[in-house]
Amino acid sequence: MSDRVLGISDILGGGDVIEAQLMSPITLELDAELKWTDRQFQQLCETNRNLKFERNAQGDLLIMPPTGGSTGNRNGRLNQQLFNWCDRDASGVAFDSSTGFKLPNGADRSPDAAWVTNDRWNALSLEQQDKFIPLCPDFVVELMSPSDQRSNLQAKMQEYQENGVRLGILIDRSAKQVEIYRSGKDVEICDRPETISGEEVLPGFVLQMSSIW
Repeated sequence: MSDRVLGISDILGGGDVIEAQLMSPITLELDAELKWTDRQFQQLCETNRNLKFERNAQGDLLIMPPTGGSTGNRNGRLNQQLFNWCDRDASGVAFDSSTGFKLPNGADRSPDAAWVTNDRWNALSLEQQDKFIPLCPDFVVELMSPSDQRSNLQAKMQEYQENGVRLGILIDRSAKQVEIYRSGKDVEICDRPETISGEEVLPGFVLQMSSIW
């Protein structure tokens, strides 16, 4: 199923109304005069924490449904492995799916897991660190849920790649496939891998797929 497109009247009923209707991702196309500023968009996200929002490069609002229990559990396991490695390695900072990133192309994205090197993170002001992070992560992971369309996530991964991500991983649990996106290289598709390496971007990080499938 493709993303649904709604008008502004569909969102005026409030977050509870939208949440009740969400079965698949929604794209809300906004007229130029209705587009949110960065401050307004962050306030929208903070006010409706039961929903997950993103914006594409054109400023349109994307509303994602909450994940089911199985996807939420696997995403937690994924982040657990990344954060455990990050604590040992100490060369960067890890982030979960609640973190927003302002990409160079203007899009606001919230990958399911992300990592940024210490030098890039420490170069930000405290104010920048407290808001949507104004950079593209070095490493991102997107985990497909049953409501996701693979082509939409592939487009998002390509966007990360074009905006500077060094290593990106797209996990399709239903097909037991992993797509690996590397800077300046073609996408690699792995069938039923037991592990995924962080390669030279995250040296020593190995994602054990048994807890993700």
